[in-house]
Amino acid sequence: MRNKLADGLLNIYGSLSRQRKQLVLGFTDAVVFFVAITIAIALRFRSNPTVQYLVLENWWKLGLFIALKLVVFWLVGVYRPILRYTGLEFLFSIAQGTVISSGIWLLCSLQRGMMPFSRVVLVMDGLLTLVLVIVARLLIRQFIQGLYQNVLKGRASESVIIYGAGLAGAQLANSLRQEPGYRLVGFIDDHIELHQRLLNGHRIYSRGQLKSLIATEGANTLILAMPSIDRGRRREIINALQSLPVTIKTVPSLTEILTNKYSLSNIRKIDVADLLGREEVLPEPELLCINITNKSVLVTGAGGSIGSQLCREIAHLQPKCLVLFELSELALYNIDLELTKNFPDIPHFAYLGNVTDRVHLNHILQLHEVATVYHAAAYKHVPLVEANPAQGIQNNILGTLVTAQCAIESNVKNFVMISTDKAVRPTNVMGTTKRCAELAIQALADLPNCPTCFGIVRFGNVLDSSGSVVPRFRQQIAAGLPITVTHRDVTRYFMSIPEAVRLVIQAGAMATGGDVFLLEMGEPVRIYDLAQQMIRLSGLEVGKDVEIKITGLRPGEKLYEELLIDQNNHKLTRHPKIFSAHEQKYEWVKLEPMLKVLFHSAQINDTPAIIRQLQRLVPEYQPDPLLMAQVEKSSPQPWVPEAVASAMATSLPHAPGQEYRFH
Repeated sequence: MRNKLADGLLNIYGSLSRQRKQLVLGFTDAVVFFVAITIAIALRFRSNPTVQYLVLENWWKLGLFIALKLVVFWLVGVYRPILRYTGLEFLFSIAQGTVISSGIWLLCSLQRGMMPFSRVVLVMDGLLTLVLVIVARLLIRQFIQGLYQNVLKGRASESVIIYGAGLAGAQLANSLRQEPGYRLVGFIDDHIELHQRLLNGHRIYSRGQLKSLIATEGANTLILAMPSIDRGRRREIINALQSLPVTIKTVPSLTEILTNKYSLSNIRKIDVADLLGREEVLPEPELLCINITNKSVLVTGAGGSIGSQLCREIAHLQPKCLVLFELSELALYNIDLELTKNFPDIPHFAYLGNVTDRVHLNHILQLHEVATVYHAAAYKHVPLVEANPAQGIQNNILGTLVTAQCAIESNVKNFVMISTDKAVRPTNVMGTTKRCAELAIQALADLPNCPTCFGIVRFGNVLDSSGSVVPRFRQQIAAGLPITVTHRDVTRYFMSIPEAVRLVIQAGAMATGGDVFLLEMGEPVRIYDLAQQMIRLSGLEVGKDVEIKITGLRPGEKLYEELLIDQNNHKLTRHPKIFSAHEQKYEWVKLEPMLKVLFHSAQINDTPAIIRQLQRLVPEYQPDPLLMAQVEKSSPQPWVPEAVASAMATSLPHAPGQEYRFH
């Protein structure tokens, strides 16, 4: 019954136009003004009949006095704010209107020599007006908000507990008051001195009272309102709350708020990044700008997860022009369209092409006088490259080599290759091809009179990239399917895509030639634990709502990844969280014939020969046992001498744009 009445009154209030609401408020103020002057005169002239004095002797002056106050209140903006949303800032405008109207009346009365109200009456009237108008405003606002609360309470689909009784929690509570679908139950805070106190009319509880509060109030959502805490503390709190039968959400971090990515009122679900327990590495602005601002920049693989984010970050840094190079037509179309919309003032050019096409690449580099190349094009999915090693060789090794040689021929100043932690002691073809690509870059960097400064950036998994576990887990949870994990003990390093891209850009700025850069990535994450956390944070129960299925390691997959071949061979850079390592490498004269043999084997799709040659190039490569069994069954390939390899390579047939040319 109460909700129906509140709903009816709220509908009437909502049907009023803005002007009518202001008229109602003005009429209310007129009544308040009459009451204030009546009380003031009654207090001043206790022996005289107040009503007779006002109505019979000074009624027209009383009306003029009230009208003057209404006009002044209107002019100073008392009726502009929306009462439902306004804070206490209306106190100043009311005080200003009261002082001005009383002062005007006093001056006018003195000039005309007529004083219907004494100075004492005007002072008391001013004080009474100020108090009564403020009280009336607060009562009206409280009444309207009460109506909304009653109506929204009946419609609420989420009963909310806010974790954090600080400024962010208070602001969030104010925002939730206006939101249909939310009913605030109370606050949780870890500070003992706040327990059992009230904030915005709601009690603050301890974490130990959380379970009983959820049970008694039927709360189904808990929102973390602590944007200033670090990731380690956030992870600790989330881990402690995961067993509760509630959906956990959070307000944005201070970084997200300050960069205008989100506002404080934006509530989002707990992201997997909140579970990593490590802070993102903050970039140095100077390093970001060195190789980009006012320069022509080319990105290969511009439509991929890393490549597209590179394009976004580069566009923010005001390049002279941005050149996109991509094999996938759809991916290139999407990033080109996004840049056109979000960065209309940045010249950018989109080119379809393969990184093995030397003629096309050289033409583009020279046409736009490219100064910096970020090489992100690669096949990166371990099982696919394991099943298609020849294609992995062509794209990851030959494509990198051709792109780097084109950069040298076109006098590109800086070249940054994006590598992976899977290149360290690889157990799969993909990781081995990336290590071979690193070797090629390092060998070219050591050539005399090389005009291009080469750098390599090696990092772990990136969150939400295509094919990574996080989006796959989300899809499986949403579909109600079992989450598939390859092994209970498999671990991986993680970082966000923007963080990885900023590392790539800064590494390029610090490169001196052939450097391998890596990030201090914190502790590796156990994928099985990550799957459990994602299930719980979705408000579901592991084993009951969603199963976790162990599928076994895929061909070439490692239990854990590393960032360094030699753990003792790394040094600090100017960035406190970025390290460099000078890995073992070949001279170009020794590497060139070995690559020629590898490319020949790839062109004729001889998998056993490919594996044997990869092992010669990367001695720490340990192939998958099944793949190795296939190699051992085939007839062993004798080592090809350098002279024979050179002759073999020059006689290879090739498609246009796939010339095997070496410096």
